[in-house]
Amino acid sequence: MKKILSVMFAVLLLAGVLAGCGEASEPASQPAAKTEVKVTAIAGPTGVGMVDLMAKDEQGTTTNDYVFNLVNDPQQAVAAITQKTADIAAVPTNLASTIYHKTNGSVQVLAVNTLGVLHILENGSTITSVADLRGKTIYTSGQGANPEYVLRYVLEKNGIDPDKDVTIRFVPDNDALTAAVVTGEASVAMVPEPKVSACRTQMKAAGKTPASIVLDMTAEWEKVANNESALMMGCVIVRKEFAQANPAAVQAFLTEYENSINAVKADTEKAASLCEKYGVIPKAAIAKQAIPNCNLTFVKGAAMKTQLSGYLKVLFGYNTKSIGDALPADVFYYEG
Repeated sequence: MKKILSVMFAVLLLAGVLAGCGEASEPASQPAAKTEVKVTAIAGPTGVGMVDLMAKDEQGTTTNDYVFNLVNDPQQAVAAITQKTADIAAVPTNLASTIYHKTNGSVQVLAVNTLGVLHILENGSTITSVADLRGKTIYTSGQGANPEYVLRYVLEKNGIDPDKDVTIRFVPDNDALTAAVVTGEASVAMVPEPKVSACRTQMKAAGKTPASIVLDMTAEWEKVANNESALMMGCVIVRKEFAQANPAAVQAFLTEYENSINAVKADTEKAASLCEKYGVIPKAAIAKQAIPNCNLTFVKGAAMKTQLSGYLKVLFGYNTKSIGDALPADVFYYEG
């Protein structure tokens, strides 16, 4: 009996050891692999809302694995999307529509990230409303592009004929526009951020009284649009093919991007430092002044479709080519 019990004990002991070895040899469970998402952002206001997300990705705390590419020219963002070197890109809204048409509907707009960044500056103190622009010479860049149409729309809605009641003086680019304001050549100018902050900083450094920010064109648009549209100048688009193949990654991006925009708005000093670090705005001091005037936002879904489609209709009315010769179909607006 003792021998039988000894044998049975030995067998049970061996079985336990073998079971333990078997458990130890099983591979440990691995965390789910992150989806790589290639994102192209544009330096300036369109890219500002991305900087907190860039920082978190660098820290390795994001749901997706982001590969960021910062460009200076919107056409570089277009090339990245069309050549499939980017999955998501931040671009001007009218350019998003143009890409949609040129690529036979291969992109969708995910969310609007920037309202208007245009402001009326005055070297003086005579303007308190749009009505006060009557009889003025207004300097601006962007002839045949969004800035011209925004200015015309706001003037017309306020009963001012852009071709008779004011003189619109177009300059080649925003650097020339900045110079006109700083030197005093332009008494009145419509200037985008961050050039607004750059103008005022340069004037202060030269011992001049900085030009006053007298009108926010986003607010002026809102006053006359009757909720039919909003001045929405920047957005993020996604390759439709990527969105269909990676719906969870796209939803994660939208959540993380909205959080990033909120973080930028909540802590402008930290965001300004990140803007300089990642090259979105060259100097943190300029970025800190510019961010509050960049009208950063996050609008998606039905609200985005209503307000953005209304804005594109306004542009289409001035120049069909400005949005790709046609209004985009409903499928252009990503609904998840």
